[in-house]
Amino acid sequence: MRLSLLVGAALLAGGCASIQKERGHAEVAALVEERLGRKTRWNQGTPEDAEVARHLDALLKEDLTSDHSVEVALLNNPALQATYEDLGVSQADMVQAGLLSNPTLDGSIGFPISGRGASEHEVSLVQDFVDLFTLPLRKRVAREQFMADTLRVAHEALATAAKVRKAFSEVQALQQLMELRRMALQAAVAAADLSARLRAAGNITELELASEQAAAEGARLELAEGELALVEAREHLNRLMGLWGPRTQWTLSEKLPPLPDQEVSLAHLESLAIRHRLDIDAARKQVMLLWNALELARSTRFFGRVDVGVHEHRDADGPRLFGPTLSLELPIFDQRQALIARLEAQHRQGERRLMELSVNTRSEVRAARARLLALRLVADRYRRVVLPLREKVVEQSQLQYNAMQIGLFQLLSAKREQVDAYQGYIEAVRDYWMARADLEQLVGGRLREGSAAPTPSPSQPSQRVPPGPPGPPAQPAPPGTPSGHGQDVTHGTESPHEHPHD
Repeated sequence: MRLSLLVGAALLAGGCASIQKERGHAEVAALVEERLGRKTRWNQGTPEDAEVARHLDALLKEDLTSDHSVEVALLNNPALQATYEDLGVSQADMVQAGLLSNPTLDGSIGFPISGRGASEHEVSLVQDFVDLFTLPLRKRVAREQFMADTLRVAHEALATAAKVRKAFSEVQALQQLMELRRMALQAAVAAADLSARLRAAGNITELELASEQAAAEGARLELAEGELALVEAREHLNRLMGLWGPRTQWTLSEKLPPLPDQEVSLAHLESLAIRHRLDIDAARKQVMLLWNALELARSTRFFGRVDVGVHEHRDADGPRLFGPTLSLELPIFDQRQALIARLEAQHRQGERRLMELSVNTRSEVRAARARLLALRLVADRYRRVVLPLREKVVEQSQLQYNAMQIGLFQLLSAKREQVDAYQGYIEAVRDYWMARADLEQLVGGRLREGSAAPTPSPSQPSQRVPPGPPGPPAQPAPPGTPSGHGQDVTHGTESPHEHPHD
Protein backbone atom coordinates (compact mmCIF):
# COMPACT_ATOMS: atom_id res chain seq x y z
CA MET A 1 0.00 0.00 0.00
CA ARG A 2 2.83 2.38 0.92
CA LEU A 3 4.59 1.54 -2.32
CA SER A 4 1.46 2.37 -4.28
CA LEU A 5 1.15 5.73 -2.49
CA LEU A 6 4.81 6.53 -3.19
CA VAL A 7 4.44 5.72 -6.86
CA GLY A 8 1.25 7.77 -7.09
CA ALA A 9 2.82 10.80 -5.41
CA ALA A 10 5.88 10.63 -7.66
CA LEU A 11 3.70 10.37 -10.73
CA LEU A 12 1.73 13.40 -9.62
CA ALA A 13 4.86 15.44 -8.90
CA GLY A 14 6.45 14.44 -12.18
CA GLY A 15 3.40 15.50 -14.13
CA CYS A 16 3.27 19.03 -12.69
CA ALA A 17 6.21 20.41 -14.69
CA SER A 18 5.31 22.91 -17.37
CA ILE A 19 6.98 25.33 -19.78
CA GLN A 20 6.99 29.00 -18.76
CA LYS A 21 7.92 31.10 -21.77
CA GLU A 22 9.31 34.06 -19.86
CA ARG A 23 11.47 31.94 -17.58
CA GLY A 24 15.13 32.89 -17.95
CA HIS A 25 14.39 35.96 -20.06
CA ALA A 26 13.54 38.02 -17.00
CA GLU A 27 16.91 37.05 -15.48
CA VAL A 28 18.73 37.97 -18.70
CA ALA A 29 16.94 41.32 -18.87
CA ALA A 30 17.83 42.07 -15.25
CA LEU A 31 21.51 41.19 -15.78
CA VAL A 32 21.75 43.29 -18.93
CA GLU A 33 20.03 46.28 -17.35
CA GLU A 34 22.27 46.01 -14.28
CA ARG A 35 25.45 45.94 -16.39
CA LEU A 36 24.47 48.36 -19.18
CA GLY A 37 21.60 50.44 -17.86
CA ARG A 38 19.59 49.47 -20.97
CA LYS A 39 16.64 47.12 -21.38
CA THR A 40 16.41 44.10 -23.61
CA ARG A 41 13.41 42.04 -24.64
CA TRP A 42 12.63 38.73 -26.28
CA ASN A 43 10.33 39.17 -29.29
CA GLN A 44 7.78 36.37 -29.31
CA GLY A 45 5.30 37.54 -31.93
CA THR A 46 2.93 38.85 -29.25
CA PRO A 47 0.92 42.11 -29.20
CA GLU A 48 3.58 43.59 -26.91
CA ASP A 49 6.02 43.45 -29.85
CA ALA A 50 4.07 46.28 -31.51
CA GLU A 51 4.81 48.46 -28.50
CA VAL A 52 8.50 47.62 -28.82
CA ALA A 53 8.37 48.55 -32.52
CA ARG A 54 6.88 51.94 -31.68
CA HIS A 55 9.60 52.47 -29.10
CA LEU A 56 12.26 51.65 -31.71
CA ASP A 57 10.73 54.14 -34.15
CA ALA A 58 10.76 56.80 -31.44
CA LEU A 59 14.45 56.14 -30.70
CA LEU A 60 15.38 56.31 -34.38
CA LYS A 61 13.34 59.43 -35.09
CA GLU A 62 15.67 61.55 -32.96
CA ASP A 63 19.41 61.90 -33.40
CA LEU A 64 20.93 58.56 -32.50
CA THR A 65 23.19 58.35 -29.45
CA SER A 66 25.54 55.60 -28.36
CA ASP A 67 23.19 54.46 -25.57
CA HIS A 68 20.17 54.50 -27.89
CA SER A 69 22.00 52.47 -30.52
CA VAL A 70 22.79 49.85 -27.87
CA GLU A 71 19.15 49.78 -26.79
CA VAL A 72 17.98 49.35 -30.38
CA ALA A 73 20.36 46.42 -30.85
CA LEU A 74 19.29 44.77 -27.60
CA LEU A 75 15.66 44.97 -28.71
CA ASN A 76 16.05 44.26 -32.41
CA ASN A 77 19.28 42.43 -33.29
CA PRO A 78 18.17 39.23 -35.12
CA ALA A 79 21.18 37.16 -34.04
CA LEU A 80 20.61 38.15 -30.42
CA GLN A 81 16.91 37.30 -30.66
CA ALA A 82 17.89 33.90 -32.04
CA THR A 83 20.24 33.44 -29.07
CA TYR A 84 17.35 34.20 -26.72
CA GLU A 85 15.58 31.16 -28.15
CA ASP A 86 18.35 29.02 -26.61
CA LEU A 87 16.62 29.62 -23.29
CA GLY A 88 13.49 27.95 -24.63
CA VAL A 89 15.52 24.93 -25.69
CA SER A 90 17.33 24.80 -22.34
CA GLN A 91 14.09 25.15 -20.40
CA ALA A 92 12.55 22.31 -22.37
CA ASP A 93 15.53 20.12 -21.42
CA MET A 94 15.13 21.15 -17.78
CA VAL A 95 11.43 20.29 -17.77
CA GLN A 96 12.13 16.99 -19.48
CA ALA A 97 14.71 16.12 -16.81
CA GLY A 98 12.05 16.71 -14.13
CA LEU A 99 9.59 14.27 -15.66
CA LEU A 100 9.35 10.64 -14.65
CA SER A 101 9.41 8.03 -17.36
CA ASN A 102 5.95 6.89 -18.35
CA PRO A 103 4.61 3.71 -16.70
CA THR A 104 4.19 0.64 -18.86
CA LEU A 105 0.86 -1.14 -19.14
CA ASP A 106 1.03 -4.73 -20.34
CA GLY A 107 -1.91 -6.98 -20.98
CA SER A 108 -2.64 -10.32 -22.58
CA ILE A 109 -5.63 -12.64 -23.06
CA GLY A 110 -5.74 -16.29 -24.04
CA PHE A 111 -8.60 -18.20 -25.65
CA PRO A 112 -9.00 -21.97 -25.62
CA ILE A 113 -8.24 -23.56 -28.98
CA SER A 114 -10.19 -26.80 -28.61
CA GLY A 115 -13.31 -25.03 -27.50
CA ARG A 116 -13.10 -26.46 -24.03
CA GLY A 117 -12.10 -24.51 -20.94
CA ALA A 118 -12.29 -20.82 -20.25
CA SER A 119 -10.23 -17.89 -21.45
CA GLU A 120 -7.60 -16.38 -19.22
CA HIS A 121 -6.03 -12.94 -19.08
CA GLU A 122 -3.35 -10.99 -17.25
CA VAL A 123 -2.67 -7.25 -16.83
CA SER A 124 0.36 -5.49 -15.31
CA LEU A 125 1.29 -1.86 -14.66
CA VAL A 126 4.98 -1.19 -14.00
CA GLN A 127 7.14 1.89 -13.40
CA ASP A 128 10.91 2.37 -13.31
CA PHE A 129 11.59 2.61 -9.58
CA VAL A 130 15.09 4.13 -9.89
CA ASP A 131 13.55 7.25 -11.43
CA LEU A 132 11.90 8.02 -8.09
CA PHE A 133 15.25 8.32 -6.32
CA THR A 134 17.31 9.96 -9.07
CA LEU A 135 14.69 12.58 -9.94
CA PRO A 136 15.93 15.28 -7.47
CA LEU A 137 19.54 15.00 -8.64
CA ARG A 138 18.53 14.98 -12.31
CA LYS A 139 16.45 18.11 -11.74
CA ARG A 140 19.36 19.82 -10.00
CA VAL A 141 21.69 19.05 -12.92
CA ALA A 142 19.12 20.41 -15.38
CA ARG A 143 18.58 23.57 -13.31
CA GLU A 144 22.32 24.24 -13.25
CA GLN A 145 22.48 23.77 -17.00
CA PHE A 146 19.62 26.21 -17.44
CA MET A 147 21.35 28.76 -15.20
CA ALA A 148 24.58 28.38 -17.18
CA ASP A 149 22.69 28.89 -20.43
CA THR A 150 21.00 31.98 -18.99
CA LEU A 151 24.40 33.47 -18.15
CA ARG A 152 25.74 32.67 -21.62
CA VAL A 153 22.78 34.39 -23.28
CA ALA A 154 23.26 37.48 -21.10
CA HIS A 155 26.97 37.45 -21.99
CA GLU A 156 26.06 37.45 -25.68
CA ALA A 157 23.86 40.49 -25.09
CA LEU A 158 26.79 42.32 -23.45
CA ALA A 159 29.08 41.32 -26.33
CA THR A 160 26.56 42.69 -28.83
CA ALA A 161 26.40 45.96 -26.90
CA ALA A 162 30.20 46.29 -27.06
CA LYS A 163 30.18 45.72 -30.81
CA VAL A 164 27.50 48.37 -31.24
CA ARG A 165 29.47 50.93 -29.21
CA LYS A 166 32.57 50.32 -31.31
CA ALA A 167 30.62 50.58 -34.56
CA PHE A 168 28.94 53.77 -33.32
CA SER A 169 32.33 55.34 -32.50
CA GLU A 170 33.52 54.41 -35.99
CA VAL A 171 30.56 56.19 -37.59
CA GLN A 172 31.10 59.23 -35.37
CA ALA A 173 34.77 59.44 -36.31
CA LEU A 174 34.11 59.00 -40.02
CA GLN A 175 31.49 61.74 -40.01
CA GLN A 176 33.98 64.13 -38.40
CA LEU A 177 36.70 63.06 -40.80
CA MET A 178 34.34 63.69 -43.69
CA GLU A 179 33.90 67.27 -42.48
CA LEU A 180 37.66 67.67 -42.44
CA ARG A 181 38.06 66.19 -45.89
CA ARG A 182 35.38 68.45 -47.35
CA MET A 183 37.16 71.43 -45.85
CA ALA A 184 40.46 70.18 -47.20
CA LEU A 185 38.94 69.69 -50.66
CA GLN A 186 37.47 73.19 -50.67
CA ALA A 187 40.80 74.67 -49.68
CA ALA A 188 42.71 72.55 -52.20
CA VAL A 189 40.35 73.50 -55.06
CA ALA A 190 40.60 77.18 -54.10
CA ALA A 191 44.37 76.92 -53.99
CA ALA A 192 44.47 75.20 -57.38
CA ASP A 193 42.25 77.90 -58.92
CA LEU A 194 44.40 80.63 -57.42
CA SER A 195 47.54 78.87 -58.66
CA ALA A 196 46.10 78.77 -62.16
CA ARG A 197 45.54 82.54 -62.07
CA LEU A 198 49.01 83.12 -60.65
CA ARG A 199 50.52 80.90 -63.35
CA ALA A 200 48.65 82.82 -66.04
CA ALA A 201 50.18 86.03 -64.61
CA GLY A 202 53.62 84.40 -64.64
CA ASN A 203 54.06 84.54 -60.85
CA ILE A 204 54.62 80.79 -60.24
CA THR A 205 56.18 77.93 -62.14
CA GLU A 206 54.44 75.11 -63.97
CA LEU A 207 55.71 72.71 -61.29
CA GLU A 208 54.00 74.68 -58.52
CA LEU A 209 50.75 74.76 -60.47
CA ALA A 210 50.87 71.00 -61.14
CA SER A 211 51.60 70.34 -57.45
CA GLU A 212 48.52 72.25 -56.32
CA GLN A 213 46.33 70.60 -58.95
CA ALA A 214 47.59 67.17 -57.88
CA ALA A 215 46.89 68.06 -54.25
CA ALA A 216 43.33 69.03 -55.17
CA GLU A 217 42.75 65.74 -56.99
CA GLY A 218 44.23 63.81 -54.06
CA ALA A 219 41.82 65.57 -51.69
CA ARG A 220 38.95 64.69 -54.02
CA LEU A 221 39.94 61.00 -53.98
CA GLU A 222 40.30 60.99 -50.20
CA LEU A 223 36.80 62.45 -49.92
CA ALA A 224 35.38 59.71 -52.17
CA GLU A 225 37.14 57.00 -50.15
CA GLY A 226 35.86 58.54 -46.93
CA GLU A 227 32.30 58.61 -48.22
CA LEU A 228 32.49 54.91 -49.05
CA ALA A 229 33.99 54.10 -45.64
CA LEU A 230 31.16 56.03 -43.95
CA VAL A 231 28.51 54.11 -45.92
CA GLU A 232 30.11 50.79 -44.96
CA ALA A 233 30.36 51.82 -41.30
CA ARG A 234 26.69 52.86 -41.24
CA GLU A 235 25.64 49.56 -42.80
CA HIS A 236 27.71 47.64 -40.25
CA LEU A 237 25.88 49.50 -37.49
CA ASN A 238 22.56 48.84 -39.25
CA ARG A 239 23.27 45.12 -39.23
CA LEU A 240 24.11 45.18 -35.52
CA MET A 241 20.88 47.07 -34.78
CA GLY A 242 18.83 44.83 -37.10
CA LEU A 243 17.54 47.74 -39.19
CA TRP A 244 16.28 47.79 -42.75
CA GLY A 245 14.02 49.91 -44.92
CA PRO A 246 13.07 53.41 -43.69
CA ARG A 247 14.61 52.73 -40.27
CA THR A 248 18.09 52.95 -41.78
CA GLN A 249 17.63 56.71 -42.36
CA TRP A 250 18.68 57.58 -38.81
CA THR A 251 20.85 60.61 -38.22
CA LEU A 252 23.77 61.13 -35.90
CA SER A 253 24.77 64.63 -34.85
CA GLU A 254 26.86 64.20 -31.72
CA LYS A 255 30.62 64.08 -32.15
CA LEU A 256 33.07 61.83 -30.41
CA PRO A 257 33.09 62.72 -26.72
CA PRO A 258 36.32 64.10 -25.30
CA LEU A 259 38.45 61.98 -23.03
CA PRO A 260 37.39 62.01 -19.36
CA ASP A 261 39.52 64.04 -16.96
CA GLN A 262 40.46 60.97 -14.96
CA GLU A 263 40.73 57.35 -15.96
CA VAL A 264 38.81 54.71 -14.05
CA SER A 265 40.76 52.82 -11.44
CA LEU A 266 42.49 50.01 -13.28
CA ALA A 267 44.31 48.41 -10.34
CA HIS A 268 41.96 45.49 -9.79
CA LEU A 269 40.38 44.99 -13.21
CA GLU A 270 41.64 41.40 -13.41
CA SER A 271 39.86 40.42 -10.21
CA LEU A 272 36.79 42.36 -11.27
CA ALA A 273 36.66 40.48 -14.56
CA ILE A 274 37.01 37.09 -12.85
CA ARG A 275 34.17 37.92 -10.46
CA HIS A 276 31.98 39.81 -12.91
CA ARG A 277 32.25 38.03 -16.27
CA LEU A 278 29.08 36.10 -17.05
CA ASP A 279 30.79 33.59 -19.33
CA ILE A 280 33.21 32.69 -16.53
CA ASP A 281 30.29 32.24 -14.15
CA ALA A 282 28.61 30.05 -16.76
CA ALA A 283 31.79 27.96 -17.06
CA ARG A 284 31.83 27.50 -13.27
CA LYS A 285 28.25 26.26 -13.31
CA GLN A 286 29.09 23.96 -16.23
CA VAL A 287 31.83 22.32 -14.14
CA MET A 288 29.43 21.99 -11.21
CA LEU A 289 26.69 20.36 -13.25
CA LEU A 290 29.17 17.93 -14.80
CA TRP A 291 30.24 16.92 -11.29
CA ASN A 292 26.61 16.36 -10.25
CA ALA A 293 25.98 14.36 -13.41
CA LEU A 294 29.04 12.27 -12.56
CA GLU A 295 27.76 11.68 -9.02
CA LEU A 296 24.40 10.63 -10.44
CA ALA A 297 26.05 8.09 -12.73
CA ARG A 298 28.25 6.74 -9.93
CA SER A 299 25.35 6.40 -7.49
CA THR A 300 23.35 4.27 -9.93
CA ARG A 301 26.14 2.24 -11.51
CA PHE A 302 25.17 -0.98 -9.70
CA PHE A 303 21.48 -0.49 -10.30
CA GLY A 304 20.08 -1.39 -13.64
CA ARG A 305 16.48 -0.82 -14.50
CA VAL A 306 14.20 -1.60 -11.55
CA ASP A 307 10.55 -1.93 -12.54
CA VAL A 308 7.90 -2.20 -9.87
CA GLY A 309 4.19 -2.43 -10.35
CA VAL A 310 1.07 -4.48 -9.93
CA HIS A 311 -0.07 -7.57 -11.74
CA GLU A 312 -3.49 -9.14 -12.11
CA HIS A 313 -3.92 -12.66 -13.50
CA ARG A 314 -6.75 -15.10 -13.90
CA ASP A 315 -6.18 -18.73 -14.80
CA ALA A 316 -8.63 -20.62 -16.93
CA ASP A 317 -9.63 -22.97 -14.10
CA GLY A 318 -8.17 -21.14 -11.13
CA PRO A 319 -8.83 -18.16 -8.96
CA ARG A 320 -8.17 -14.54 -9.88
CA LEU A 321 -4.74 -13.39 -8.61
CA PHE A 322 -3.54 -9.85 -7.85
CA GLY A 323 -0.21 -8.68 -6.43
CA PRO A 324 2.99 -6.65 -6.82
CA THR A 325 5.69 -7.28 -9.41
CA LEU A 326 9.41 -6.60 -9.43
CA SER A 327 11.73 -6.71 -12.41
CA LEU A 328 15.47 -6.19 -12.02
CA GLU A 329 18.08 -5.50 -14.67
CA LEU A 330 21.25 -7.25 -13.54
CA PRO A 331 24.28 -4.96 -14.16
CA ILE A 332 26.63 -7.77 -15.04
CA PHE A 333 28.16 -6.42 -18.23
CA ASP A 334 27.20 -2.75 -18.36
CA GLN A 335 27.90 -1.03 -15.04
CA ARG A 336 27.93 2.41 -16.69
CA GLN A 337 31.71 2.37 -16.71
CA ALA A 338 31.79 4.00 -20.14
CA LEU A 339 29.34 6.73 -19.12
CA ILE A 340 31.28 7.40 -15.92
CA ALA A 341 34.59 7.57 -17.79
CA ARG A 342 33.10 10.01 -20.29
CA LEU A 343 31.67 12.24 -17.54
CA GLU A 344 34.99 12.18 -15.67
CA ALA A 345 36.77 13.30 -18.83
CA GLN A 346 34.15 15.97 -19.49
CA HIS A 347 34.47 17.24 -15.91
CA ARG A 348 38.24 17.49 -16.18
CA GLN A 349 37.80 19.13 -19.57
CA GLY A 350 35.41 21.66 -18.05
CA GLU A 351 37.90 22.48 -15.29
CA ARG A 352 40.69 23.01 -17.84
CA ARG A 353 38.46 25.21 -19.97
CA LEU A 354 37.50 27.26 -16.92
CA MET A 355 41.19 27.66 -16.12
CA GLU A 356 41.95 28.63 -19.72
CA LEU A 357 39.13 31.18 -19.76
CA SER A 358 40.27 32.66 -16.46
CA VAL A 359 43.92 32.93 -17.47
CA ASN A 360 43.04 34.31 -20.90
CA THR A 361 40.67 36.84 -19.35
CA ARG A 362 43.38 38.13 -17.03
CA SER A 363 45.80 38.44 -19.94
CA GLU A 364 43.25 40.13 -22.20
CA VAL A 365 42.33 42.61 -19.45
CA ARG A 366 46.00 43.51 -18.94
CA ALA A 367 46.50 43.96 -22.69
CA ALA A 368 43.29 45.99 -23.05
CA ARG A 369 44.27 48.13 -20.05
CA ALA A 370 47.69 48.82 -21.58
CA ARG A 371 46.11 49.67 -24.93
CA LEU A 372 43.57 52.01 -23.31
CA LEU A 373 46.28 53.89 -21.42
CA ALA A 374 48.50 54.12 -24.49
CA LEU A 375 45.67 55.47 -26.65
CA ARG A 376 44.73 57.91 -23.94
CA LEU A 377 48.32 59.14 -23.92
CA VAL A 378 48.31 59.55 -27.72
CA ALA A 379 44.98 61.40 -27.78
CA ASP A 380 45.99 63.58 -24.85
CA ARG A 381 49.30 64.40 -26.54
CA TYR A 382 47.45 65.47 -29.66
CA ARG A 383 45.05 67.54 -27.56
CA ARG A 384 47.59 69.30 -25.37
CA VAL A 385 50.68 69.54 -27.57
CA VAL A 386 50.32 68.69 -31.26
CA LEU A 387 47.14 70.60 -32.09
CA PRO A 388 48.15 73.79 -30.25
CA LEU A 389 51.53 73.68 -31.99
CA ARG A 390 49.93 73.23 -35.40
CA GLU A 391 47.58 76.09 -34.67
CA LYS A 392 50.55 78.24 -33.70
CA VAL A 393 52.41 77.28 -36.89
CA VAL A 394 49.43 78.38 -38.99
CA GLU A 395 49.13 81.66 -37.06
CA GLN A 396 52.80 82.47 -37.51
CA SER A 397 52.71 81.41 -41.16
CA GLN A 398 49.77 83.75 -41.72
CA LEU A 399 51.69 86.61 -40.12
CA GLN A 400 54.78 85.93 -42.20
CA TYR A 401 52.69 85.55 -45.33
CA ASN A 402 51.04 88.90 -44.65
CA ALA A 403 54.52 90.38 -44.23
CA MET A 404 55.55 88.75 -47.55
CA GLN A 405 58.27 86.72 -45.82
CA ILE A 406 56.95 83.37 -47.05
CA GLY A 407 55.00 82.35 -50.12
CA LEU A 408 51.44 81.18 -50.57
CA PHE A 409 52.33 77.52 -50.84
CA GLN A 410 54.18 77.47 -47.52
CA LEU A 411 51.07 78.88 -45.88
CA LEU A 412 48.89 76.25 -47.56
CA SER A 413 51.30 73.52 -46.48
CA ALA A 414 51.04 74.64 -42.85
CA LYS A 415 47.25 74.55 -43.10
CA ARG A 416 47.28 71.04 -44.58
CA GLU A 417 49.50 69.81 -41.77
CA GLN A 418 47.07 71.31 -39.25
CA VAL A 419 44.17 69.44 -40.87
CA ASP A 420 46.23 66.22 -40.82
CA ALA A 421 46.89 66.75 -37.12
CA TYR A 422 43.16 67.13 -36.44
CA GLN A 423 42.55 63.93 -38.39
CA GLY A 424 45.11 62.12 -36.24
CA TYR A 425 43.44 63.49 -33.11
CA ILE A 426 39.98 62.30 -34.19
CA GLU A 427 41.32 58.83 -35.01
CA ALA A 428 43.11 58.65 -31.64
CA VAL A 429 39.93 59.58 -29.75
CA ARG A 430 37.97 57.03 -31.79
CA ASP A 431 40.50 54.31 -30.99
CA TYR A 432 40.34 55.23 -27.31
CA TRP A 433 36.56 54.80 -27.09
CA MET A 434 36.69 51.57 -29.07
CA ALA A 435 39.38 50.25 -26.72
CA ARG A 436 37.24 51.30 -23.78
CA ALA A 437 34.30 49.32 -25.20
CA ASP A 438 36.58 46.28 -25.49
CA LEU A 439 37.71 46.68 -21.89
CA GLU A 440 34.12 47.03 -20.69
CA GLN A 441 33.25 43.79 -22.45
CA LEU A 442 36.24 42.05 -20.87
CA VAL A 443 35.25 43.08 -17.34
CA GLY A 444 31.57 42.32 -17.93
CA GLY A 445 29.99 45.76 -17.57
CA ARG A 446 30.24 49.51 -18.06
CA LEU A 447 33.19 51.38 -16.60
CA ARG A 448 32.32 54.43 -14.58
CA GLU A 449 33.35 57.54 -16.48
CA GLY A 450 35.06 60.58 -15.01
CA SER A 451 34.04 64.13 -15.83
CA ALA A 452 34.94 65.34 -19.29
CA ALA A 453 37.55 68.00 -19.86
CA PRO A 454 36.35 71.37 -21.19
CA THR A 455 36.71 71.80 -24.92
CA PRO A 456 37.40 75.43 -25.88
CA SER A 457 37.35 76.62 -29.44
CA PRO A 458 40.51 76.68 -31.59
CA SER A 459 40.78 80.43 -31.19
CA GLN A 460 41.44 80.11 -27.44
CA PRO A 461 44.97 79.79 -26.02
CA SER A 462 46.92 76.95 -27.52
CA GLN A 463 47.37 75.06 -24.22
CA ARG A 464 43.65 74.33 -24.04
CA VAL A 465 41.78 71.48 -25.63
CA PRO A 466 40.58 71.90 -29.22
CA PRO A 467 36.95 70.85 -29.58
CA GLY A 468 37.30 68.96 -32.84
CA PRO A 469 37.97 69.73 -36.49
CA PRO A 470 39.02 73.26 -37.42
CA GLY A 471 36.70 75.59 -39.22
CA PRO A 472 36.70 75.91 -42.99
CA PRO A 473 40.10 77.25 -44.07
CA ALA A 474 39.95 80.81 -45.30
CA GLN A 475 41.34 81.52 -48.73
CA PRO A 476 44.71 83.28 -48.38
CA ALA A 477 45.15 86.69 -49.91
CA PRO A 478 47.11 86.92 -53.16
CA PRO A 479 50.71 88.04 -53.10
CA GLY A 480 51.19 91.73 -52.58
CA THR A 481 48.47 92.24 -49.96
CA PRO A 482 49.68 94.72 -47.33
CA SER A 483 50.68 93.32 -43.97
CA GLY A 484 47.74 93.10 -41.57
CA HIS A 485 45.15 93.06 -44.37
CA GLY A 486 45.47 89.41 -45.40
CA GLN A 487 42.77 86.89 -44.46
CA ASP A 488 43.49 84.89 -41.30
CA VAL A 489 43.65 81.18 -42.08
CA THR A 490 43.53 80.10 -38.45
CA HIS A 491 40.00 81.24 -37.60
CA GLY A 492 37.21 79.33 -38.68
CA THR A 493 47.77 43.58 -8.53
CA GLU A 494 47.19 40.44 -7.89
CA SER A 495 49.10 37.36 -9.23
CA PRO A 496 47.71 36.20 -12.59
CA HIS A 497 47.47 32.62 -11.29
CA GLU A 498 46.01 33.38 -7.88
CA HIS A 499 42.50 31.99 -7.51
CA PRO A 500 41.72 32.06 -11.24
CA HIS A 501 38.28 30.60 -10.58
CA ASP A 502 37.29 33.13 -7.91
